[in-house]
Amino acid sequence: MRIGIDFGTSYSAAAAVVDGAVKLIEFEGNSQFRTTVFFPHQLPNLQDFVLTDELQAQAQRLAAELKADQSRELARIAALRRDAERLTEQERSNALAMIPTLKAQGDSSFYDAAVGSVRRDWARGEVIAARAQSASIKDALYGEEAMKAFMRSGEGHLVVSPKSMLGYALLPSARETLLSISTHILSYIRETASAQLGTDVRKAVLGRPVAFRSSQGEAGNEMALSILTDAAMAAGFEEVSFLEEPAAAAFEHHRQVELPTRVLIFDIGGGTTDIAMARVGGDLPAPEILASWGEPRGGTDVDLELSLKGVMPLFGKHVTSTPVHFYAWAASVHDAKQQRDFQVADFCLIDEPYRARLVALQCPGHTVRLNRSVERARINLGSDSRRRLKLSYIEDGLTCPLDHQLLEQASEDLSQRLEQLLRTAKEQASCAPDIVLLTGGMSQAAMIPSLVEKVFPGIPIFRGDASLAVVTGLAWAAGADGGAQA
Repeated sequence: MRIGIDFGTSYSAAAAVVDGAVKLIEFEGNSQFRTTVFFPHQLPNLQDFVLTDELQAQAQRLAAELKADQSRELARIAALRRDAERLTEQERSNALAMIPTLKAQGDSSFYDAAVGSVRRDWARGEVIAARAQSASIKDALYGEEAMKAFMRSGEGHLVVSPKSMLGYALLPSARETLLSISTHILSYIRETASAQLGTDVRKAVLGRPVAFRSSQGEAGNEMALSILTDAAMAAGFEEVSFLEEPAAAAFEHHRQVELPTRVLIFDIGGGTTDIAMARVGGDLPAPEILASWGEPRGGTDVDLELSLKGVMPLFGKHVTSTPVHFYAWAASVHDAKQQRDFQVADFCLIDEPYRARLVALQCPGHTVRLNRSVERARINLGSDSRRRLKLSYIEDGLTCPLDHQLLEQASEDLSQRLEQLLRTAKEQASCAPDIVLLTGGMSQAAMIPSLVEKVFPGIPIFRGDASLAVVTGLAWAAGADGGAQA
């Protein structure tokens, strides 16, 4: 059997055609799940450290190396001073001012430092071993359960939106990590689908954006597809193909119209936005995709801007001397490196109350919790004029008001990019659309119909299923490819 998989930035879903109808796969009772995975593991307790004979010998060797390094540095400084003494008075003064001072340490100091280094290496090894032991599909949690478990325990390894990193230039080790995480998620999807469909699912049609988020252009698209292909094969799929997400939405719409129709599909998701011009309906056996365009931006970019503009001033942004990039690190929950950099940042010189708030935000799970609150506020501000975030987990009684004006400011960059994408599609398309079909989670934002009307005045606008149009279309495409009938 062949299934369709929507491996999304924010949410993922799967479906298959069974007896002529689409069957959505359920994940913990829902038709989709957050593209988030949590690997629980117990962090090592430093009190368990024991200085064994082997570790003591290692510390003694390191202490000897530190002492030798000091001796060499003291000799170098002494030589510099001797050379400076031979200079004229003015030159001597300048030369001596440039020579570093070094306070000589005793043997006990070297040994204590060496033991501390050995202790840190031991703890690092324990963490790696714990992660290796727990990084199993049997132990992993997905979606909302993953986020709740991480926030509840404060330990383990949480990965949010791995799709957003697929197109970036990565070190080999980082690529392997991303491949492993994607494999876990696709394994979870395959095994869940197999259980519900009553057959061993080995074939899939995966949705893909027209343009992945990337730091390397078209090469990033190729790398993303390569990682997804490798991950799918490692997850147990034997045959995998890809279909652009707006083209998948066209498959779903194709079954709903009788007359030949030119439709512009405008798919605005969490991490990417895609447009496709297609012919659907009539006697066509399947949609005919005429052209497609993509922009690697979406709803998560609005969340980031809303957090930076509306929430981070409560943590000292533009109020203290804290560099702005620290706040971007805190808000970028999809970027594991930036999250790690924020976790280890030192805010001891920041004035109160901002120092205490930043330190509280560094607690495990708090940046993710804040991001979820901002995301919910962004969605609710589509219909409400104001929202107030409760941040008592940061500081007792702390709240953050957000309003529609802030949302408009946070959406400005994305709005401009999407308008330009629509204009590019209009200029390059060989014909005008009969209708515009909106899909994707961000398509529910109030600004989207206005953008479409601005670029395509007078063209009827229809709303597809914001969450499931793509995966439903992928299921129909998988069925058309053969093998998706039970």
